[in-house]
Amino acid sequence: MNDQLTQKDIEDMEKEIEHRKVVVRKELLEHVKEARAQGDLSENFEYYAAKKAKNENESRIRFLERTIRTARIVEDHTAEDQAGLNKTVTVRMLDDNCEETYKIVTTLRGDSLKGRISIESPLGKALLNHRAGDRVTVQVNKDISYDVEILKVENTGLSEEDEIRKF
Repeated sequence: MNDQLTQKDIEDMEKEIEHRKVVVRKELLEHVKEARAQGDLSENFEYYAAKKAKNENESRIRFLERTIRTARIVEDHTAEDQAGLNKTVTVRMLDDNCEETYKIVTTLRGDSLKGRISIESPLGKALLNHRAGDRVTVQVNKDISYDVEILKVENTGLSEEDEIRKF
């Protein structure tokens, strides 16, 4: 796995694990007990639904624990005006002269449909440590590349949507 995460990402995951173990696990066990008490388990949909929810919670806990255990911690050491982690970058695609805006985030927060690109993506890697006015080549693979010009770099930090997004 070896996802790149910030210390804040790991702290958020640990909080989610704690909540799932202390609050959610207890609630789901209670739902299983209540459904089991209703009698015949062979035709008890509520029992199966409660068991499924309990198992999904346990699976989520194991996923988060494994992700933390195998993660590499990264920090942003870029200057205020350089493209880096949790900064918003506006670029112009030189091939078709269109502008795009992206936020550079850690691997688990990446969501290209919402304009969040990972520091491990080809575009994210190419933009890192560059400033407004720089032209960079994005190497998609050994045969395909394209050029972009950085128009603006903003230090926006994490938005509320980024903060509450579950991993």
